[in-house]
Amino acid sequence: MSNPLLSLSGLPKFNEVTAAHVSPAVEALLAEARATIESLASNQEGVTWQNFAEKLEDMEERLSRVWSQVGHMNAVVNTPELREAYNDNLSKLTDFYADLGQDERLYAKFRALKASAEFAHLTAAQQKVIENELRDFRLGGAELPPEQKARFKEIQESLAKLSSKFEENVLDTTNDYALYIEDKALLKGVPEDVMQVASEAAMADQKTGWKLTLHFPSYLPVLQYAEDRGLREQLYRAYATRASELGKPEWDNTSMIEQILQLRLEAAKLLGFENYAELSIETKMAESAQHVEEFLLDLAKQAKPYALRDKAELDEYAKKLDIPDMQAWDVAYVSEKLREEKYAFSDQEVKQYFPEANVLTGLFKVVETIFGVHVIKATAPVWHETASFYDIRSQSGQLIGQFYLDLYARNNKRGGAWMDEAITRRKVLGELTTPVAYLTCNFSAPVGEKPALFTHDEVLTMFHEFGHGLHHMLTEVDYYSVSGIKGVEWDAVELPSQFMENFCWEWDVVRHMTSHVDTGEPLPRALFDKMVAAKNFQAGMQTVRQIEFSLFDIRLHRDFDPCGTSTALDLIESVRDEVAVVRPPKWNRFPHNFTHVFSGGYAAGYYSYKWAEVLSADAYSMFEEDGVLSRETGQRYWQEILAQGGSRSALASFVAFRGRAPSIDALLRHHGMTE
Repeated sequence: MSNPLLSLSGLPKFNEVTAAHVSPAVEALLAEARATIESLASNQEGVTWQNFAEKLEDMEERLSRVWSQVGHMNAVVNTPELREAYNDNLSKLTDFYADLGQDERLYAKFRALKASAEFAHLTAAQQKVIENELRDFRLGGAELPPEQKARFKEIQESLAKLSSKFEENVLDTTNDYALYIEDKALLKGVPEDVMQVASEAAMADQKTGWKLTLHFPSYLPVLQYAEDRGLREQLYRAYATRASELGKPEWDNTSMIEQILQLRLEAAKLLGFENYAELSIETKMAESAQHVEEFLLDLAKQAKPYALRDKAELDEYAKKLDIPDMQAWDVAYVSEKLREEKYAFSDQEVKQYFPEANVLTGLFKVVETIFGVHVIKATAPVWHETASFYDIRSQSGQLIGQFYLDLYARNNKRGGAWMDEAITRRKVLGELTTPVAYLTCNFSAPVGEKPALFTHDEVLTMFHEFGHGLHHMLTEVDYYSVSGIKGVEWDAVELPSQFMENFCWEWDVVRHMTSHVDTGEPLPRALFDKMVAAKNFQAGMQTVRQIEFSLFDIRLHRDFDPCGTSTALDLIESVRDEVAVVRPPKWNRFPHNFTHVFSGGYAAGYYSYKWAEVLSADAYSMFEEDGVLSRETGQRYWQEILAQGGSRSALASFVAFRGRAPSIDALLRHHGMTE
């Protein structure tokens, strides 16, 4: 028990965990888990929830709790030692779970439990656990003959390694890039706070001038504001070709894309599916890959006229800026200039009104108002000095959930923003385990004496990730594998996150979360009105861009032919022919750094963002009808959607809240795409 990873009675001991603890902890837990499985499989008593299903949940919860700490640290404080320990043990865990998913003895016991007299007396959540397990055993290869089982397991192990390596290549390419600028004139237009961070980064490397990187807080402001077109192109090219054959060979994801697709197709065919898209859809709300494509094409049909109008306006404005042939590296720059002229404000101007402390206070106020809870700063061991920790408590002071917050970009931290589970709620023998979440972003850190300042887009991201966190923390389900976000169909999991973004467009919310960094003045109503007027600026272009990625993903996994000559790059070009209005250059290598699909959980599921947007816009429309900060509607939303977790279908939860099936109308209205 001297190993901090094996201390499972409280919060993780991040201040004590090192890479050296990983292998002993994982090996000890795997040995314990295998002993549990043998004991359960050989038990001759009649199978019950308590003597079988609950004990398996105990085992999985312990493994998951430890591995989530390892995976989280690998993502946010990556070191060579930690990466090696993570990858070594990832293969052990993949091997274990592959065996578990194919164990015919356990599968037979779940079938017996479903057929038993006890099943009818179990709660709906317990029944859902059993039904999910039966499905997952089928999809894990439990019904395959021995030779195919062995091959299926090999495929799972290979895919785990390839996915991890794919993401590492993107991270390493991103971290490796540095552009040192000596001539300040080249940086004309770049905001002062970005310049200061770049100057400090150069000094840290014992260089003069300014250091630009591919991390978003450095990359995006250059694309948006740098007047030097050559500089924009240079940085865009580096970003758009990450982890491809156009960079360092050891970080090239080209062959990995092919291998991942081949293995996914082979796995799907072993299980009796025509393609991987069919296999992926099996655990989602959508009826079929065809249904997904029809949804995307219908949305494209409605959005493309608006996208074409956006693009024509942008092209026309680019000419005024002496850019007659607007390219991909000009789009953010021209867009920002056009928005400034059209709506008379800039992202940088707005950013001065959103210091970190005010944003968090405003976010917590929304949650406290509609759900009747309190968010309170607390203490816990953390992995980095800038991470923090909070409690969510009821009005009577009872602990409901807890979360870690890690907001700033830094080297050796994975890009993007995400929520993950540290501890999942469950109840065993009357004892409740409180859920704990990780909320991770990559925003600009404080500069000098000033606090961290967030753009409005970053405020949206903060609310988005907190929505995921609420889904995890406000669950009232007592069974591990359907608690919080667990067991929720993947194409519905973005509903609570995208739902929360809507509050960032409400004056009664935003005015309480702003304070100018220099004057302390709140955001002027006139400036907020301009932001709202600009809300749907280029909404058509943004929508077809998401549809482009989603169609590429679903077709890639439906139509991939290992014997064909068409590549992923060929496919994305053909999708762009159909829906895109902005064409990146031929050397753009987007598939090579599409981590959502090749190393995240979104394979044949990227469409989930657009589908969940339909659900979230429609759910939020009920708040628009009842009052956006309505406690009564908030309580209903909590009880029918957040509290239910994965204990029933996402569609059933939505209908229970909204009183009807979802409609696309609210989404189109929110995006200004209605006449």
